Amino acid sequence: MKTFSAKARDIERKWYVIDAADKVLGQVAVQAANILRGKNKTIFTPHTDCGDYVVIVNADKVLLTGNKERAKIYTRYTGYVGNQVVLTPAKVRHRKPTYLLEHAVLGMVPHTRQGRAQAVRLKVYAGDQHPHAAQNPVLVTLS
Repeated sequence: MKTFSAKARDIERKWYVIDAADKVLGQVAVQAANILRGKNKTIFTPHTDCGDYVVIVNADKVLLTGNKERAKIYTRYTGYVGNQVVLTPAKVRHRKPTYLLEHAVLGMVPHTRQGRAQAVRLKVYAGDQHPHAAQNPVLVTLS
């Protein structure tokens, strides 16, 4: 018995759509990250990029549980002295509604060349419309 290792020629990429309306941020992010990495496939190989494309719609309607909408913070530094920017999810959602999901999903993929290649296949849209209908994406329901 030999160990199977997926090659680039063995991988068939599909498109999936996740509707994030009234879903918890972490649950949507976990589902999207698993599909991006290819962990839902039987031929999953950790060192090979065997993931699929993920389209997330209604990113502006994703939910945060508990008090996170006001208590959680997103911090970034501009590079200038004293210019540390601290934002709550409510302010981030107002400025860029797709950032919450992009940040959560990209934190769950590897921080390597392989992870950056997987991140390219993530498409996040604030509304319920997306331009990828020609790829015949499959709707994913969260369990």
